[in-house]
Amino acid sequence: MPQVERVAAFIARQEMFRPGHRVGLAVSGGADSVFLLYALRELAPRWNLQLSVVHIEHGIRGDASDSDAEFVRHLAEEFGLPFYLHRADVPALPDNLEQAARRVRLGFYRELLESGRLDRIATGHTRSDQAETVLYRVLRGSGLAGLAGILPVAEPGLVRPLLELTRAEVEDWLCQRSITWREDATNQDRSYARNRLRHDILPLLAESFNPRLDEALANLATLAKDEERYWEAEIDRLQPPAQEPLIISVSTLAGAPAAVARRLIRRFIQTVKGDLRQIEFAHVERILAMAQSSEGHDRVQIPGLDVFRSFEWLRFSKIAPHPTERDFSLPLPAPGFAELPGTSVRITLQVLEKPEPAEPCVTVVNELDLERLRSGDDPVPTLELRNWRPGDKYRPAGRSQEEKIKLLFQEGRVPLWERRHWPIITYNGIILWTRRFGVAADFAASPGARVVLKVDESG
Repeated sequence: MPQVERVAAFIARQEMFRPGHRVGLAVSGGADSVFLLYALRELAPRWNLQLSVVHIEHGIRGDASDSDAEFVRHLAEEFGLPFYLHRADVPALPDNLEQAARRVRLGFYRELLESGRLDRIATGHTRSDQAETVLYRVLRGSGLAGLAGILPVAEPGLVRPLLELTRAEVEDWLCQRSITWREDATNQDRSYARNRLRHDILPLLAESFNPRLDEALANLATLAKDEERYWEAEIDRLQPPAQEPLIISVSTLAGAPAAVARRLIRRFIQTVKGDLRQIEFAHVERILAMAQSSEGHDRVQIPGLDVFRSFEWLRFSKIAPHPTERDFSLPLPAPGFAELPGTSVRITLQVLEKPEPAEPCVTVVNELDLERLRSGDDPVPTLELRNWRPGDKYRPAGRSQEEKIKLLFQEGRVPLWERRHWPIITYNGIILWTRRFGVAADFAASPGARVVLKVDESG
């Protein structure tokens, strides 16, 4: 099948375009992108596509770069197509040259798509590019998601119509029609890893092991893509609702097959961090080991993320740039309320008069006997709301002796991250109430108490 018809069949299978789409063709001036321009111009009537030409001048190669831009501008004018030119000084940007150039390209593409000027951006990546990408990721230790390589259709609106053609097929088509293109001298620079793969490593492997290596690597990408598509749907069913921090049961991972657990961990990381950049196999394995361990507490920090194990729970949270103050202390009027700092949690005190005594057997864990707190001219005292601190202890109602709150945490299997701002109510330094464990025995409202302070927690 001729090259252009193969492109048409691939576009149709991948459902790249809808009728009337405004499509920007990313034309650098090289052979692949020039072929893309000619092929899509021929195929545009089939989908009623509105084409335009997009070119980015990276500011890397001086006059040669300017000449490429003029070459592409001339092609756009020759075909009567709108021309979008973006100039950037990539060498002045942080990061390595390849990564910075990629960020500039994607940023401009996103701008064109989000502004509504274009519906799709088509790039000239070929099967040869796919083979280079897959081998590069194999050598870097990528997982299956990375081995999917260059996707035919990717967010936010990028499409790659040429992924089933090799670079040689593209150049052959152009040569047969005496169509010229620009050669980028940096494509021969062996200081770039991709160029070493293209010119040295791939040809050597093809000669020594498999003359159809491009095809084999492209097929691997297809298999990996389809596998990942299946697993994405499966993980969607298992993932808890998105939130930050994300807290999940250890059993979610420990009881799952390793293939599922690893994908869940990557999804949890992506949900909280926003991406998977710099996340490596060792990071995922460390978290999996935490989940499978019998130890009650563990913690690891990976790029951009803090992962905390405590009892039966794992907590995924962003690394705070400036840690919040550990301790707080607030006045708590009775009646009245106070909010825990940095949260929407509210602790409220209500003064209640009870006309009749409660049943003798009734124990109310959140009611204080107001009469035991009154003194002199202060009928309703102002109490203190503060966080738990190491060494805190008291005797909860129903207990025969004083207990360290830390031991109560352990009994109640309270995760470590919840303890830091655990609310406590005190009066003159004496603990009257704590979350979950209730009022102090010496100040608990008895069944016969007529006026009580009721503690409520909301939010």
